[in-house]
Amino acid sequence: MPKPRGPETQKMLRSIVTLLRNTTWKCGKIERRVMDYLQGQHKKQGAAQTPVTDIIQHFEVRGKKKSEYLEAIQRLEKRNIIKLSII
Repeated sequence: MPKPRGPETQKMLRSIVTLLRNTTWKCGKIERRVMDYLQGQHKKQGAAQTPVTDIIQHFEVRGKKKSEYLEAIQRLEKRNIIKLSII
């Protein structure tokens, strides 16, 4: 049976990611994939903001992989590469 989501995870899924710095220095594999997606969105649409749900849908992740991507987004925020804004 799946583990229920905590309130922190639900807040994160409703937030918007803003790209602050265009760098992948000292990033892992998943962080680089997220950064590449954000950089591509910035080049295509000209907007440096993307909802977290769009990132999760783009990579088509479920279960454990989904939590790994959410953790990667948190690590990028901790390193001040992105900013999470709760809607």
